[in-house]
Amino acid sequence: MSAASTAFHVHRAAQSKIESVDWNNLPFGKIFTDHMFVMEYANGAWQQGEIIPFGPIDMHPAMSAIHYGQSIFEGMKAYRNEKNDVVLFRPELNAHRFAESAARMCMPAVPEDIFIEAVKQLVAVDQAWVTNNPGYALYIRPFMFATDEFVGIKPSDTYKFVIINSPVGAYYAEPVRVKIEEHYTRAAIGGVGRAKAAGNYGASLYPAKLAQQEGYHQLVWTDAKTHSFIEESGTMNIMFVINDTLITPSEDADTILRGTTKRTVIEVAHKMGIPVEERAVAVEEIITAAKNGTLQEVFGAGTAATIAQIALIGYRDEKLELPALESRTISNRIKQYLDDIKAGKLPDTDNWILKVC
Repeated sequence: MSAASTAFHVHRAAQSKIESVDWNNLPFGKIFTDHMFVMEYANGAWQQGEIIPFGPIDMHPAMSAIHYGQSIFEGMKAYRNEKNDVVLFRPELNAHRFAESAARMCMPAVPEDIFIEAVKQLVAVDQAWVTNNPGYALYIRPFMFATDEFVGIKPSDTYKFVIINSPVGAYYAEPVRVKIEEHYTRAAIGGVGRAKAAGNYGASLYPAKLAQQEGYHQLVWTDAKTHSFIEESGTMNIMFVINDTLITPSEDADTILRGTTKRTVIEVAHKMGIPVEERAVAVEEIITAAKNGTLQEVFGAGTAATIAQIALIGYRDEKLELPALESRTISNRIKQYLDDIKAGKLPDTDNWILKVC
């Protein structure tokens, strides 16, 4: 099966739900479009995929994903630009990361061209759900899970690849308050931190809940061994600006998820002549810079929020207020550039935009 010859069969929903959507009150990830993509893996090969009406998925009580956690996912967005085209932003990076996650979780890779084609065709079917309201997009969730009906610890022989879509507004309604975590761990060297595995997020819920009870939105994860070096923030990559230099934790270790948005921010910074350092970032360095006034900006980079400004960092018994959002020239400038590329206001010189319909 190749993307060049694949036109997935479409079973249309009898009636669209779009007329019932309150676009002025759109909770993130709770409203879904009319259709979904489904493709099965069996007998050592991916079978023909299809687009069907959105609905529940049947599962056996012994399904191995439930018991042993072979489950991965991706997060992407579709946008409607000023020409009324529906577009995707760098989907090849998501397709590649999905394949890498599958390899780490001992799952069969979805061919990257098939992944992209399935996303394109599903979004095309539900294109009416891609609004041009400012700040809105269609969130795309591809995922794969093991489906063997067997209670035994081994890689499954069968899998299901599914894509669902959800119209969304802003992920964070306000600037983010984060706490540096020094006890719980997101990922350790040799673990699955680089894979976008479902279990990574399940394990993060309890420490995140404790932080939320203290008034924070998210955690800043630190290294598992010493908790001295910063890795990620919540479900986002984290970036700092110190003395007009963009600084972010290096992805050399296998504990940090390689983010499409982070990689794009770095590439745009290089384009704009902004100095960039990808390296180990010590907690002490950031706290010192926050206290002496050289920490100019802190923000998260991720698909759901794109760029989420961080307004406060909690560290032990201290709460460090960060510079005002309007003073953050680098992150605001990069965000505006990315927004303009997606909206078609600037030429796509890097071929980051893939037109869907």
